[in-house]
Amino acid sequence: MQRFVKFLCHLLWKMKSLWTVEHGFPHQPSALAFDPKLQLMAIGTKSGAIKVYGAPGVEFTGLHKDTTAVTQIHFLPGQGRLLSLLDDNTIYLWELVAGAPREVVTLLHFLHPLLLLSATRVTVLLLLRSCDLLCIGTEGGGVYFLELPRLTLKDSQTLLQDQITQSLPDDYRCGKSLGPVESLQEHPQQPGKILIGYSRGLVVLWDLSTRQVEQLFLGKQQLESLVWERSGNLFVSSHNDGGYSVWTVTNGNTCNQQPVSSTIPYGPFPCKAINKILWRTTQTGSPVLLYSGGMPRASYGDRHCLTIQQDKEHVTLDFTSRVIDFFTVHSIEQEKEFDEPSALVVLLEEELVVIDLQNPGWPSLPTPYLAPLHSSAITCSFHISSVPPKLWERLVNAGKAQQGRQHAHGSWPICGGKNLAPPPKQQELLLTGHEDGTVRFWDASGVALTPLYKLGTANDPSNDPDMQQEEEWPPFRKVGCFDPYSDDPRLGIQKISLCKYSNKLVVAGTAGQVIVLGLSDERSDHMVDVSVVDLLQDREGFTWKGHDRLEPRLKPAPFPPGFQPLVLVQCLPPASVTAVALHAEWNLISFGTSHGFGLFDYHRRNAVLARCTLHPNDSLAMEGPLSRVKSLKKSLRQSFRRIRKSRVSGKKRTITTPTSKEANAALAEQEDVAPVQRRIEPRSADDSLSGVVRCLCFADTFLRDGTHHGPTLWAGTNSGSVYAYALEVPGVGSGRACERGGAGESSVCVEAVLGKEIQLMHRAPVVSICVLDGRGKPLPDPYEASQDLAIAPDMTNAHSVLIASEEQLKVFSLPKVSAKTKFKLTAHEGCRVRKVALVAFSSTAQEDYSEHTLVCLTNLGDMHLFNIPALRPQVRYDCIRKEDISGIASCVFTKNGQGFYLISPSEYERFSLSAKVITEPLCSVQLDRPLEPTPYAPVASPAQLLLPWQETMVVVETRVGFVYVLVGLSPDTCFDDSSWRKHRMLFSLYLF
Repeated sequence: MQRFVKFLCHLLWKMKSLWTVEHGFPHQPSALAFDPKLQLMAIGTKSGAIKVYGAPGVEFTGLHKDTTAVTQIHFLPGQGRLLSLLDDNTIYLWELVAGAPREVVTLLHFLHPLLLLSATRVTVLLLLRSCDLLCIGTEGGGVYFLELPRLTLKDSQTLLQDQITQSLPDDYRCGKSLGPVESLQEHPQQPGKILIGYSRGLVVLWDLSTRQVEQLFLGKQQLESLVWERSGNLFVSSHNDGGYSVWTVTNGNTCNQQPVSSTIPYGPFPCKAINKILWRTTQTGSPVLLYSGGMPRASYGDRHCLTIQQDKEHVTLDFTSRVIDFFTVHSIEQEKEFDEPSALVVLLEEELVVIDLQNPGWPSLPTPYLAPLHSSAITCSFHISSVPPKLWERLVNAGKAQQGRQHAHGSWPICGGKNLAPPPKQQELLLTGHEDGTVRFWDASGVALTPLYKLGTANDPSNDPDMQQEEEWPPFRKVGCFDPYSDDPRLGIQKISLCKYSNKLVVAGTAGQVIVLGLSDERSDHMVDVSVVDLLQDREGFTWKGHDRLEPRLKPAPFPPGFQPLVLVQCLPPASVTAVALHAEWNLISFGTSHGFGLFDYHRRNAVLARCTLHPNDSLAMEGPLSRVKSLKKSLRQSFRRIRKSRVSGKKRTITTPTSKEANAALAEQEDVAPVQRRIEPRSADDSLSGVVRCLCFADTFLRDGTHHGPTLWAGTNSGSVYAYALEVPGVGSGRACERGGAGESSVCVEAVLGKEIQLMHRAPVVSICVLDGRGKPLPDPYEASQDLAIAPDMTNAHSVLIASEEQLKVFSLPKVSAKTKFKLTAHEGCRVRKVALVAFSSTAQEDYSEHTLVCLTNLGDMHLFNIPALRPQVRYDCIRKEDISGIASCVFTKNGQGFYLISPSEYERFSLSAKVITEPLCSVQLDRPLEPTPYAPVASPAQLLLPWQETMVVVETRVGFVYVLVGLSPDTCFDDSSWRKHRMLFSLYLF
């Protein structure tokens, strides 16, 4: 039985791993390769991953067994195979294999690992054009040869440094070692002849067939790289003094002591090394020279640059992160005379930059994927599903207007493979807030996460970095969008909310700023209205010690097409905004900080409500997140109080009833803990930051009585307090404001009256609040019911409110606020709730059937799914590593059963909980070899593995795609409701 469980858990893990896809830029890239025949690009990382990219939607991923850095990658052109060299001297041969159907390439498998046990380290690899021989240069100066694809060593071809030294003139030999092999390059016109470049500066033209030195080039400067000119009549060497030399290859001259020319482009002062150089010929006669590095040490030694030169044109591309590697897309047909480069692809440490070499000025190209999500650090995210076509079109047009000022409109050069995924049934948006005050809109409809539009909220939007020219030498040009530095940390975006029907956007920041924006297709010059909301309400004894508020612009400003600000609401004190809610149909926004929450009518430009939630001991709330003033003495005192309290409570046999009970005293929780539950100690009311507002929610429900429903606002805090306000919105519901006569709607203000106040017994922070209608389903979004875009909520039966705290989930009936059901997650599982969402799971068999499920992410990184409103546990997924605190904190759910979380500062992982809504690469590649995988060792089938235990296994699939494996049943088990519930609860672990 134990072996069965292990096998089934392994099967569960394998199947789950297929339901994820990664978006963004690979974290810590370390190697780059390009297949000019298949038009595929590969990127290796320091964690041992290899990612292959082609046309948008064509992606493959391979992972080495060990998390060792990939130092080099080389494609076998046209074959769908590549070689990888790891930092531990291991070489792997990988290949693309087919799935089902046959033409779909699904995985990247490694075939043969080879560990070079030599004491010398591998420095460079060269794959000959015949693809049957691999040349390996080493740190000891030797060159070894491996036969492909079996990776067997050819001892007869081994070239040691001693053999080369014997051919050198005596005056050049002088007892010094030649150093490591720095570069290996095959002759472009004569296969079998290779250039071998040694660190000391010597370059050797070696003939593999005759095993003889054909020509020596006696360089005297430390060598960095080599490149052939297309005809093979000359080659270029780059050196560590910031210069490069051009050498001619002539017959009959076995020893060449001087290059044709030597140039230090940024001399005469000492310069940094030119790490890599490329020479590409063109029909115009002037070659294109590209090289990285070479900057003057004293003036620009800290710059990350790549230079492009052709005739009199000279541009120095200035990047904000280190250059890893680069290549050009050019003609490779042997019959053609010139290279004619069309694009330059540069892999940087933090982004990928593509330069169009065909258009004048060499502009950059926009990236359809691999865009740096972390161009400024991501601070929050927000997902919108089923985006209306009109909104999508307007966003795309606004984004194109931005790109028109920044980029060229050439075709994407990495276009290999074919995307077989069907067009998305709906468009999806992912919004990311950043540290520099920008909000970026991404097309999240498929595998490729494509940038659509960027919104800036800072006072002075930055100029276009691609077009900035500096009148100096070198001729720098800023390229790329990665900018790790923020001018002002107060600009950081903390919360985002978007109404896709009204095109209203709310953006809240670190300095208490809440901006309401509307979408416009035209450029506009206008003033932005500013309103100040004091959340302290003149409460005495509190002095704000944190940062100042941002100064608003006091004169009309130009705003480009896209989202334009309508009103700025400034919270005082200017603490970071911790929660926002938008109800565009009522023209209301709500916002919360560590001091309280407010309600604002952005249509009438007036504040409706300001409620302070501070406890008298909340001194830390007045210091702000950017303040260095910390009360260490108070923190230590509180820690010792908690320890002392837990010790005392553990010694007591009798339990005293806490003084703090929930609003409905008859439904106070019982303190007797079941044997399977953990005891949860109540949190002290003296804890710091207890007034932080964690969540806000608008709902049209029953709060005053059971017969009249109307707008309400719900707020939950860090101390377990829940505030429910009845709102009187003109023209909505049955409040007094609608019954007044003689006054028009525009002259009637929104009013808020406190209806209920709930205090959770253990004072656990409230994570989420959601109102359920009479059928137990969540209320539709604004405009959905009024415009018949969703099923109208049930207003005939009693509503309920679902309150999720860090420790438990609880459903209360409305309007009496009496507890109906609860699930103590912390007591049962020993974990705390971090994220909660209500998700609609659609049936794979019935198009019109779906179920709403509560998805809960815990601090241990696992997902718990509960049905609503009964809160019965359904299934559990292991999703995020519990050590990945930032990943758990960054998780955002979609409404259709997917989610996103950051696996690195630059990458989102997308997971699918739904059996119907799955995003995964589906693509094909036309190869020069049969698309058949190399045979592997046979693996026993599941039936063979299960037979020895003689267990009865039953597989049950629910209508929304959850599959349960039930074991331990007799063959004649009758599946009625009771037996199903019994066995499902016992064996729901085995879900895949």
